[in-house]
This record gives sequence, structure tokens and C-alpha cells, in this order.
Amino acid sequence: MDLVSIIMPCYNMEAYVAQSIASVRAQTYTEWELLVVDDGSTDGSRKIVTELAKADTRIQPIFLETNSGIAAARNAGLHRAVGRYLAFLDSDDLWEPCKLAVQLTFMKERDAAFTYSSYYRVDESFNVIDTKKVPAQLSYPELLKKNEIGCLSVIIDRQKTGDFQMPDIRHEDYATWLFLLRTTGLTACGIQQPLARYLVRGGSVSRNKGKSMAWVYRIYRSQEGMSPLTAALYLLRWFFKDLGQRVFR
Repeated sequence: MDLVSIIMPCYNMEAYVAQSIASVRAQTYTEWELLVVDDGSTDGSRKIVTELAKADTRIQPIFLETNSGIAAARNAGLHRAVGRYLAFLDSDDLWEPCKLAVQLTFMKERDAAFTYSSYYRVDESFNVIDTKKVPAQLSYPELLKKNEIGCLSVIIDRQKTGDFQMPDIRHEDYATWLFLLRTTGLTACGIQQPLARYLVRGGSVSRNKGKSMAWVYRIYRSQEGMSPLTAALYLLRWFFKDLGQRVFR
């Protein structure tokens, strides 16, 4: 069985991190390491992670001295990861118990290097709000139009992609997916079965649409090298696609 390295950044998540870790420990596929990167938490997160690591040696805490941001936290985990496969789970989200087993089987059957899945969006009591459906596949040009890939659903075979780090930029996950598809020429493959649960919180940064669109524009300009006009046109396409999905949800 191939090892899966799971990267979990954590910052002041004492209310959720134990449940997130429990969803990893509940996986039917058992060959994994969980790299929990505490990004300078000031609450009880570190104590919770330390105690859980004592109970399961597959959990490996990484403690950063100061809060450095989510990209730096994920990169600290990527630097330590030794598995063939890389997966990502934030410390307030959950996986379905079959997540790794289903996705790895799918990857081996399709000889896929980069996969993602549908997932549930849940409230703070983990009740399902709706389901985020995903396309069957995404090429680089298609991904430029809108990020349809939830970070919590991704598994990457780094024997096929090579090692990588996440850029220190907002929406670092989207920037990473674009970089990988552009530089490798790969097409990412989607699984229609929901395999994870994404927590929608009232204060979540990702819910601020104005800031989010500004961050996407910066990725288009600084990383993807688009002209201001081209970046603006792509951003408009993103906006109307997102609006259409909300209207017809």
C-alpha cells in the first residue's frame, strides 16, 4: 500500500481540530501520515494535537513558532512529507471514511496524477447545507475560468507531478493547481461522489467575495502573466459563472 501524506494546517482551531483528525483516523485506507502544522496557535490547539499524536504515531505535529500564514504552514508539511501521494485537509473540515480508499482506487484505475471530488458544504453543527458538484475533468484553460477544485478533496501523485511548494499568495491552493496543470500539461480528474465535508463558517475569509475576486485577479496577473484586460475578462467570466451556479443551485 502506498503512503499518503496528509497536510493539515492549524491555527486556533481547538473547537474543530480533534474532529478533523478523527475523520482521518476513521479512514478505511490506513497507510497514511498526518502532518498537522500548528501555525503559532494561541488557544488549546497544540495541546489537543500533542495528545492525539501520543495515541496514534501516524499523526506528526509540526509546531511553527510564529503565525506565518496558511501557505507557509502547508509548505512546512510538504517539506516533511514522505508519501507518494499528497492530500490536504484543513483543521475545520472532515473526510468521509471511504475518502482515501475510493480516490486512490480511482487514481490507479485511471492512471491519474491529480484528482479531486465533490464534497458537502456543512454548517457549524456539521449538518449538510448542499453539495458542491464538480466537473469530470479540468484542463489548465478550463481551470482558468473558475476554481472548481476544493483543496480538501485533492490527492496528487507526486511521482507524476514532481515536488512542489505553494506560493505565498492568497488563494494559494488555486494558484498551485494552475501551476501544476500549466507546467505538467496534465488534466485533473474529478470524482462525482462527495468524499469530504467543508465547514461554512460566518467569519470565513473565503466567503468575502470582493476580496476573493481581487486575489484571483492578482493570480492572473502575477503568476499567470495575463495583461490587465485579459485578467479582467477572465474575472468577469468567473463572476457570471459563479452567479449562475448560485441562481440555479
